[in-house]
Amino acid sequence: MPTTAFRGDAPGPAPGTPPRTAAVPALAADPAADALRLRALRRMRAVALSLLVLAAVVYAATLDRDGFLGFVNAGAEASMVGAIADWFAVTALFRHPLGLPIPHTALIPRRKDDLGRGLEDFVGENFLQEGIIRDRIGAAGVSARLGEWLGEEANAQRVVDEVAEVASIALGKVRDEHVEALVTEALVPRFRDEPIAPLLGGLLGEAVRDDVHHGLVDLLFTELHDWLRENPGTVQAVIEERAPWWAPDSLNEKVSARAHVEMVKWVGDIRSDPDHRARRALDSMLAQLATDLLEDPSTQERAERLKTRLLEHPAVVTSGISLWKALQRALRTSLADPDGAVRTRLLTEVSAFSARLGEDAALRRRLDGLAADAVVFVVERYGRDLTAVITHTIEQWDGREAAKKIELHVGRDLQFIRINGTIVGGLVGVLIHTIAVVIH
Repeated sequence: MPTTAFRGDAPGPAPGTPPRTAAVPALAADPAADALRLRALRRMRAVALSLLVLAAVVYAATLDRDGFLGFVNAGAEASMVGAIADWFAVTALFRHPLGLPIPHTALIPRRKDDLGRGLEDFVGENFLQEGIIRDRIGAAGVSARLGEWLGEEANAQRVVDEVAEVASIALGKVRDEHVEALVTEALVPRFRDEPIAPLLGGLLGEAVRDDVHHGLVDLLFTELHDWLRENPGTVQAVIEERAPWWAPDSLNEKVSARAHVEMVKWVGDIRSDPDHRARRALDSMLAQLATDLLEDPSTQERAERLKTRLLEHPAVVTSGISLWKALQRALRTSLADPDGAVRTRLLTEVSAFSARLGEDAALRRRLDGLAADAVVFVVERYGRDLTAVITHTIEQWDGREAAKKIELHVGRDLQFIRINGTIVGGLVGVLIHTIAVVIH
């Protein structure tokens, strides 16, 4: 933002003083707002000065008078003293009164760095404390407010739209070389160093014990049975290619046709009979393979050799990139569709989460606790760096410019000190004069 220039009674830079370099940041300003503040400051200065002038006029008019006018004169004299003393105090914060280098004046330009460090310590000691942070987050009810906000359909839709857009952009930023580096530098070395046999054996053993593989077996034999029925010509052609050269074609056709019928029937029996002996044999084979992968060194060695050959095959990287591209295209297409499955699912989950936040007090407490933990972690780790920004920024300010800016913001209110000093001083003067009259 552009900065606003102020005309004040502070002296300019001394002759020969180099101008402030661009390395010192100018204070940000809003010209329109600063103009309003400047007018308000000038009005209050005029009011305070008018009271001082009025007190001086009254004092001159009642000088050496007795009786009631003596009380007025004493009050006017004390009002002038109070007004001038408070003018000096207020002015000394921002500049040397009347341009005179009186000690302990122009405090802000001269001691802004000390003030910055004091402000840094004040913020750190009174705001960035764990107990205060936890109390404020608990009192704010962040999770409850979040639940109410997400409960409005427009807000939930906005969250989904933003998440979808950010996710789509992030997916688009991932390039092929990133995926290749992930596969070759992270995944492949990790898989190469990790023994595969115990992992495969454990997974396979658990799957067999829990009958998890039966669903896959059912799907396999169902698809195989349907394919055999729908492709008799292909099956028969494969069988006839392996028939003896001397066998007559008519015989080969009958044999291949019969073999196809028997294959369809056999696969159909396996598909329909959960207790078929082929299924039991498959279960036994898988259970034995799981045991061998866990206990048999030769089986483990063969599994490791197979893993190594697969990992060293050039197609691993190519397949990884192709798989990523397919997944990337599918996700971005779905994310771009407002009525797509991904966005619809996200909206459903966001709405469900909002409803749960409204109903589950334990969840709200847990989330508020997590939020407090996160903020406390950030403050403990980076709080000192955050508050140091105050000191660092103030140290780079020009002292006189900072004083003018601060006076512009708070100077109007400080003029009430001058006004109050004038009034209170007059009252004290009248009181002292009264006491003096009584004593004498």
